[in-house]
Amino acid sequence: MSIILTEEARMVRETALGFFNERSPITELRRLRDTQDPDGFSRALWRQMAELGWTGFLVPEEYGGSAFGIAGLAQVMEAAGRTLTASPLLSTALLGASLVAAAGTEDQKAAILPALVAGEHILALALEEGSRHAPDRIALKAETDGTGYRLTGRKTFVLDGHVADTLIVAGNTGNGTTLFLVPGGTPGVTRARLTLVDSRNAANVAFDGVRIEADSVLGPVGGGAAILEAALDFARAGLAAEMLGSASEAFERTVQYLKDRKQFGVAIGSFQALKHRAAQMFCEVEVTRSAVMAATAALDQGGNDAAALVSLAKAKANQTFFRCGNEGVQMHGGIGMTDEHEIGFFTKRARAAIATFGDTGFHQDRYARLMGY
Repeated sequence: MSIILTEEARMVRETALGFFNERSPITELRRLRDTQDPDGFSRALWRQMAELGWTGFLVPEEYGGSAFGIAGLAQVMEAAGRTLTASPLLSTALLGASLVAAAGTEDQKAAILPALVAGEHILALALEEGSRHAPDRIALKAETDGTGYRLTGRKTFVLDGHVADTLIVAGNTGNGTTLFLVPGGTPGVTRARLTLVDSRNAANVAFDGVRIEADSVLGPVGGGAAILEAALDFARAGLAAEMLGSASEAFERTVQYLKDRKQFGVAIGSFQALKHRAAQMFCEVEVTRSAVMAATAALDQGGNDAAALVSLAKAKANQTFFRCGNEGVQMHGGIGMTDEHEIGFFTKRARAAIATFGDTGFHQDRYARLMGY
């Protein structure tokens, strides 16, 4: 299995780095936060990302995508992580696209995927029901009702749930987990927007006897768990790539500060203790890079070890981003604690990203089980 970027992936990487640096610096996240933007992201920026083809990397060509793969999309995610860009990449281009492409009927794919690729349709996975990632614990009831189903229950921390055109809802049909495509404006659906510590979007969504027809089922009835697990691995790998970008940026900003900040007439980066801490950060970033590249390559190639490598990458990205965020604030000293300085934004993003789709303990346990321990 090769973990070297192809020429095409390198081109995507360079384009994405330039795009986000120019059009979505951290000042844009600050603006979205301070103006309490109702969407929480720039729709104009999202359309530009669609024009570059990034929304279609996991979509088959017959539906307007390129099927370029997760290794390519990970380059976009990493670049977005460097500027902490808020966008539906994770909820829609990763999770939504992979779920519909893998399990949708021809009619469902034709109705959703071309619009998704065009940046005109936002999807959100309504999965979690508690404060921790638990994809195998679904309590939302999906009871048969004539020719369709009736959904009753609540979902928490639905990424981009307040603006999603379609919610992909995980429900319990008694014989297992079943996925449903539910338009966001369906009667009985109540969405309450949340603003997380990292200023990103999520929503709590309530389903009060929501009536849907049988053609809203995504994949086989009772067979949603396997579909979910596969799609979640794409999302976990993509999020790990984003976290790698954020950790890299936090590290590089900290190193630059160590070079610029003078104390006792010399740069504080010349102090041995700070040198050691910076060196440790560098090593952790590079190990994480290898783990992320291995995971995305395994997913694209359908490797038997893909799930284990994804959990390895997410666990390592959690640890590295936590370390780089904390060290960045500490080495910047008092100014790092202020809202005026951008280094604190990375620490806040780390807290939310770590909890998304499995924290370190979740993935360490999953990796151990997959490896037979």
